[in-house]
Amino acid sequence: MGNVFGGGAANRLEPGSGGDSLSLSNGGTDVFLDVLTLSVSDVAHDAWDYRFAAFLTLQDQNVMGRGAVGFDLEEIDWGATPAARARAKDFVVRVVDLALRRHRWDELGYEPPFAEGYLRRFRAMVEAFEPSDAVRRDGGGFPGPGEAAVASCVPHRVLSALPYWDGCRFCQSAAGQEP
Repeated sequence: MGNVFGGGAANRLEPGSGGDSLSLSNGGTDVFLDVLTLSVSDVAHDAWDYRFAAFLTLQDQNVMGRGAVGFDLEEIDWGATPAARARAKDFVVRVVDLALRRHRWDELGYEPPFAEGYLRRFRAMVEAFEPSDAVRRDGGGFPGPGEAAVASCVPHRVLSALPYWDGCRFCQSAAGQEP
């Protein structure tokens, strides 16, 4: 499967039918989502991109609870056509590649020593994943078109889950990171 889960034994990311997974500690999950959030916020352009950004914002442990987040690549609504699925997959790979270039990591306020390994593993999982017509069309926990993350946190310059929560993942963090 293509599941990515964070925090404790219950948090694991798996890529669908491939059997690979990415299990992360609570701190590892926070780091993984921090670096992806910085990247997705700067490259989102189309409606699907903002839906994927919203999907990432909904993985915030500071809101959902430690050890209570994670997803399977099969939960993502990759699109109804081969072209849409290929475009969505390419977008996710571009987000990861930007994060791998340490995009905006200087704004984190900490050095994420294991982030590169998490990102490389996730990228490999996405690359190996083949979205198909068998993907659940209800999208699982994937935000619909009307639930895209279009709000931006001004201090942190990232997409946020407004109006669901009062701020972005950095505003919500227990550490109260400064922009």
